Amino acid sequence: MTVASRARTAIRQIEVGAYTVPTDEPESDGTLEWDSTTIVVVQCRAGDEVGLGYTYGDVSTARLVDSVLADVALDRDALAVTAAWDAMTVRLRNAGRPGIGSMALAAVDIALWDLKARLLELPLAALLDARHAAVPVYGSGGFTSYTNERLAEQLAGWVAEGIPRVKMKLGRRPEDDPARLDAAREAIGPETELFVDANGAYGRKQALAWAERLRAEWDVTWLEEPVSSNDLEGLRLVRDRAPAGLEVAAGEYGYRLADFRGLLAAEAVDCLQADVTRCGGITGLLAVGALADAHELDVSGHTAPAVSAHAFAALRRTRHLEYFHDHVRIESLLFDGTLVPEDGALRPDPSRPGLGIELKQADAEPFRTYG
Repeated sequence: MTVASRARTAIRQIEVGAYTVPTDEPESDGTLEWDSTTIVVVQCRAGDEVGLGYTYGDVSTARLVDSVLADVALDRDALAVTAAWDAMTVRLRNAGRPGIGSMALAAVDIALWDLKARLLELPLAALLDARHAAVPVYGSGGFTSYTNERLAEQLAGWVAEGIPRVKMKLGRRPEDDPARLDAAREAIGPETELFVDANGAYGRKQALAWAERLRAEWDVTWLEEPVSSNDLEGLRLVRDRAPAGLEVAAGEYGYRLADFRGLLAAEAVDCLQADVTRCGGITGLLAVGALADAHELDVSGHTAPAVSAHAFAALRRTRHLEYFHDHVRIESLLFDGTLVPEDGALRPDPSRPGLGIELKQADAEPFRTYG
């Protein structure tokens, strides 16, 4: 882009839509059940380019973009993304920054970064000065609603695709979990890493007991949210007393930098998680990555692989990212250009500007619930 073309970079249009996609079968984890997932898609236009961003959340997130954030971003310089982010965070003060406020902010911020990269004719990972050409992934699903046969089929499928680590849910019916873990370990073999996610289903003592069993009986190496993420003392307790080789992780519900600072100050996790579609988008994630770097702790990306592959390629201490069944399915359904793992990793396409994805309008329309 030349200096003469700078006048054409003003953001002229912001559109938001929500699309609710039924799951392919009922799903549940340790604390929640669902049968559909809603994605909120934001598109920002400047000149002849359109940037795309998104988050996963209630349709009210889309309404918040329209009612609070769109006017803040309109007419701003499309190349000055962080200035727009600062202005939007100020506007969210009374509306509420955590929760859907931060998710709405994330969707717009991601769209603006995608737009900037397209205007500059760069892949987003390149614009962010990526430190990694590829980001390792782990296959994630293994819902507690699955039969043991379906669980085994899904986990083994990821291993067959070359993904060397997989994650399953547990904690809804603890009495059923030993048989489920047996089925999982048998399906993936002894070499594949097995991760588990309790989604905060356990109390502290229950989590400690399960930590011992998970490591000793099924060679589990990753225990996610053994207790609620709000229980920082409980997370620290499990982390301190967990057997060697079992890491405790949390952070997917971090919305503000203060949320991650709290986890780190409490020494509550071995690996910090972050969700780029919840923590304020690319701009928010870069701050989280710097904070983790200062604490010499790795960061794992939570879901949303189409944007996470670019975003987490830019963090120095990226460990891996979650290749989540629901989001992989929705993004493949609604977007052209989604990435597919190669040798257990996602590689941003250097030949495609921005995120490299486009909304398939005709395919998305039947699922529209807003906009």
